[in-house]
Amino acid sequence: MPLTPQRRRLKLAYLVSHPIQYQTPLLRRIAQEPDIDLTVLFGSDFSVRGYRDEGFGVDVKWDIPLLDGYQYKFLPVLRHATSTSITRPMNSGIYSHLRGGGDKTDVLWVHGYSTVNALHGLLAAKALGIPTLVRSDSTLTDRPRSLPRRIVKQAFFAGLRQFVSGALSTGDRNDAYWRHHFGANFPVFHMPYAVDNDFFATQTMLAATTRAELQQELGLDPTRPVILFASKLQTRKLCIDLLNAYIQLSPDGVTEPHPYLLIVGDGEERAALEARAAETRWQSIRFLGFRNQSELPRFFDLCSVFVLPARHEPWGLIVNEVMAASRAVIVTDDVGCQEDLVHDGVTGGVYPVGNVNALAEKLRAVLASPAIAAEMGRRGFERIQHYSFDEDIRGLRLALSSLTGKALS
Repeated sequence: MPLTPQRRRLKLAYLVSHPIQYQTPLLRRIAQEPDIDLTVLFGSDFSVRGYRDEGFGVDVKWDIPLLDGYQYKFLPVLRHATSTSITRPMNSGIYSHLRGGGDKTDVLWVHGYSTVNALHGLLAAKALGIPTLVRSDSTLTDRPRSLPRRIVKQAFFAGLRQFVSGALSTGDRNDAYWRHHFGANFPVFHMPYAVDNDFFATQTMLAATTRAELQQELGLDPTRPVILFASKLQTRKLCIDLLNAYIQLSPDGVTEPHPYLLIVGDGEERAALEARAAETRWQSIRFLGFRNQSELPRFFDLCSVFVLPARHEPWGLIVNEVMAASRAVIVTDDVGCQEDLVHDGVTGGVYPVGNVNALAEKLRAVLASPAIAAEMGRRGFERIQHYSFDEDIRGLRLALSSLTGKALS
């Protein structure tokens, strides 16, 4: 019997600034697809070497492997980077990789669209006749812009449209963003922002076995609920709103509230937040500093409710993580994932950004009884199963088939 010739795998190149801890598990998952030949093109390795994160205000070296389980290439450097900007990193070699010496790339996927590297990639792909996909977490509810800036952005997208074949939508607000700028008939494929749900669910369950040790280490009474904040202590994260709402939970303005408030993270606002907390003279507020990603499930396990009080938050992937850990969440209406993930009164609470009184009311509602918070966490866990790597693979495969006309097995 004659041998059946092996089918050529579809060659997918993914162009991104640097290894990103949130993306690594997804890239490993794509690399397992038998008919997709993925190569990740990185502009810089600063996140692997370790760097100073200006948002956290500390030196960061991630404690998870960022390069395992998929093919990658660091592009030749024209401008080095220790963080990202429009012009950093800047690289050469994109065109030659896509051309492939006779085995041309089938599709280029670009993270973002406004950097020199991203535009370089889109131009190179256009010259080679390679279809392109873009993905970002941009929304129309981002920072307000002046009329001249809006005109410039409109002109930019009119030109960009000629170089982009389709977009990968991370959620409802992002979908609206692409259709607003590229038109209602522009190809948009659902590839939701997701984390490794199984990892966070499993690690949080494991953390429960050592919960008593962490409670003792932090001096927590296990009968009292815990409110958790875990993010950069930047102005736009509005941790001060959470702190002021927490103060409102005091029954008389003097006695400390029944729940604890744990603040995980570091950054420019920490000193001001600590000063505000010190004014209360309460022992129920804990500042725990920056914690690496593998440590977070221990704090998810401790908490009854997680709060992200941020402004101008494009998505908020930590909400995915907390929901995978079966915990209730409260977010502002300015957090990008809100419409997709957080249903008010069902998986947690939603309140108008900057409204401290409304946040205090949401906290009271969620913490009215342990059963309410637990049920919201259970429903959140069910919801987050629809925002998974399996969904991402389905969306990506549909996009690749549509752009190339090739059916993936």
